[in-house]
Amino acid sequence: MDLHSREQLLHLVPQLAALPTETGWVEFKTNNADPATIGKNISALANSAALEGQPFAYQIWGVRDDDHKIVGTIADPARAKHGNEDIANWLTTQLEPQTHFEFSTLEIFKVRVVVLTIVPAAYQPVQFQGKAYIRVGSYTKPLSKHQETERRLWRAFERQPFESGTALDRLGEDDVLRLLDYTSYFELLGSSLPDNRAGILEGLQNDDLISKMAGTGWRITNMGAILFAKHLDDFPSLKRKAMRVVQFKGSNRIEVLKDQPGIRGYASGFEGLISYINGVLPVNEVMGQALRTTTPMYPELAVRELVANALIHQDFSITGTGPMISIFEDRIEITNAGRPLVDIHRLIDAVPRSRNEKLASIMRRMGVCEEQGSGWDKVVFQIEYYQLPAPLARTGDNDMSVTMFTPRTLTMMDAEDKTRAVYLHACLRYTEQKKTNNASIRERFGIPEKNKATASRLLRDAVDAGLIAPYDAEAGTKVMRYVPFWAVAETRPGLADV
Repeated sequence: MDLHSREQLLHLVPQLAALPTETGWVEFKTNNADPATIGKNISALANSAALEGQPFAYQIWGVRDDDHKIVGTIADPARAKHGNEDIANWLTTQLEPQTHFEFSTLEIFKVRVVVLTIVPAAYQPVQFQGKAYIRVGSYTKPLSKHQETERRLWRAFERQPFESGTALDRLGEDDVLRLLDYTSYFELLGSSLPDNRAGILEGLQNDDLISKMAGTGWRITNMGAILFAKHLDDFPSLKRKAMRVVQFKGSNRIEVLKDQPGIRGYASGFEGLISYINGVLPVNEVMGQALRTTTPMYPELAVRELVANALIHQDFSITGTGPMISIFEDRIEITNAGRPLVDIHRLIDAVPRSRNEKLASIMRRMGVCEEQGSGWDKVVFQIEYYQLPAPLARTGDNDMSVTMFTPRTLTMMDAEDKTRAVYLHACLRYTEQKKTNNASIRERFGIPEKNKATASRLLRDAVDAGLIAPYDAEAGTKVMRYVPFWAVAETRPGLADV
């Protein structure tokens, strides 16, 4: 979908031309369509629009700069070239982070006008060829030369979370109801669907999914679109944030069996997403006395929690990527953009933090995810209950992934698998006000009591790896209890002896 319809632009251009002066988010030109100048202006206009809280910025060819008269243009920036490359493709490679923009050509008052619509900067200034620009009066200037303006811009980014940003604006009521799955919104909240349009719009507005714009229609927020879009492709700035599920043959990425991009918003499409994932995950076949039954290879609750976490806690400021689920014959990897806000070793017990608090809150109200802080605990508990290898959480430069593995016997686990399982077991026990000991380790791995030495060896290896520590270093071997390494210096009143 275009950022603006043709009809919207036909009304908008005369309104912008009627402004007494150029603003930080509107630039008028007659015929100058130099690619480098356009690139600098995109940076400046995107940053200025963010600073001034505008939903879009505009560069318009065909409006005279001094008196704002609509005179038309012979410029055709949309068809311009930089070398042999189309200008749009070239600009995209020169802007960082990439911001969405589009050229539109129309006829107003019987003259030709070209409008460049630009999505404002989000989270960080937009740079062109490594340098950020800003509008100062009617001029484009390097942002670094205006330090106070740069500070105000960064404060503006801090004030506006992703959820409050604009996905689409200047929409009619019909557009809002066509684009959003409003019936799912009321169903997930357990509310009756209002019997009139005004009631539906009021409900969506109360949760900041949409908002009314003075004189220019309705605005769908990022939160409204990402949660309840009927088709995420209708929202250009968000379509890359759809969950992608890829099933591979074997245990590597050489051959793809299925590649399914998400279509619907996270909330309205969540149950369908989970159903699809469970449908392609491998299963165990168990032969009973008369019937063969199948059981999920992975705990369904663990899959649900990890998928919800990937959606909710991703860093939406990282462009060009979205959450992804990779399914192999021996594991499932769930990846999202952004490093975690808490120490990766403290996912079980840390005070919960989220980049997207409003998004997380509404997802919890709708039962899509668990209360804050309990999701990772449930994942580890479920995996221990089914005696699967411990999940592996990893961070990259700009992402985080969690991997769950298919069943393996203890002898098939490598040293890292074993020590990670012991560590997460100790963390889970610690949150339950319990210590880890030989008996609890035997239960975790299904080790017979006669093989206590095996459990002792697992504990010793985890101590040597620095992941757990004795609760009381003076205790005898038979009564030794263990806690996670980070709990050694903490006070532990009431920690049970079981």
